[in-house]
Amino acid sequence: MKKNKKNSNRLDPWIEGYLSYLAEVSRKSRTTVRDIRCTLKRVSGAMASLRPGVSLWKLDLLDYLRWFEVEREAGMSVHTLAKYASHIRGLLNYAWRSGRADRNVLDGFSLQDAKRPVEPRSLTLEEARRLVEACPKRTAPQRRDRVIILLLYGCGLRTDELCRLTVGDVIQERQEVFVRRGKGDRQRYIPIPDGVYTEVLAYLLARGGKRGPLFRTHAKGRRIASRHVCDVVRHAASRAKLGDDVTPKTLRHSFATHLMDRGVDLAVIASLMGHRSPQETGVYLHVLPGKPREAVDRLGKNHRKGGPAR
Repeated sequence: MKKNKKNSNRLDPWIEGYLSYLAEVSRKSRTTVRDIRCTLKRVSGAMASLRPGVSLWKLDLLDYLRWFEVEREAGMSVHTLAKYASHIRGLLNYAWRSGRADRNVLDGFSLQDAKRPVEPRSLTLEEARRLVEACPKRTAPQRRDRVIILLLYGCGLRTDELCRLTVGDVIQERQEVFVRRGKGDRQRYIPIPDGVYTEVLAYLLARGGKRGPLFRTHAKGRRIASRHVCDVVRHAASRAKLGDDVTPKTLRHSFATHLMDRGVDLAVIASLMGHRSPQETGVYLHVLPGKPREAVDRLGKNHRKGGPAR
């Protein structure tokens, strides 16, 4: 049974070679390669019905446009479709460089979302305070869960990034946390706020040891998974009476929103969050009503006073 399941996950031998190239030569993370595999498996399955017997690198742009439209009508977001297009574009570019295709039909192709970006859910400062206060620290499990909440909100970590942290990733000499493998395999250092750092140090002292996962399950001592983090946040939000729509991503959004609300530069926030560019971070402008106007008004005041300082 296991053997059949493994074989069912395999794609065209040449595509498997491409995935091996990504892992062994391009040094893409297992998560990234797995994500690309899922995309190529999805499009291969669809094209087996739409264009049976035709390899992905032999399809034309119209074939892909039809598939994108089918996915869009099925409710797939433009963001996800853009990710699919990026994954397929990489395969087609590899095929073109290998001489299997005359050209990359998706070269230069992009998907644009005409709709206004959806405002991400974020907590107010008062709600964030209530969430932290709803996390006691009397027992070892409670201390672990409290530090999880504090790092998600205080450092803007993604769930996977938090799960991958090791004891050594807390850089005590600089009061920072080191994200070794963020989204897109990007690394970054994030300063730990003073109040959070104090509790992290207390947690490390109680935890003991200089190696291993920073957060472990209490039953078997294994590295925590995303589902554990989601449970921690959900239970804390329930105790704080914040509703059932608070997730780890909500805390990350709150981190960015509260920094922006304090006037922190967008490029700095983008760097702290591990975004590729400030454009990704721009969505948080939509949760700060009046901020663009406030900035323009401030600029106007400078001009009325004789212009900005030189």
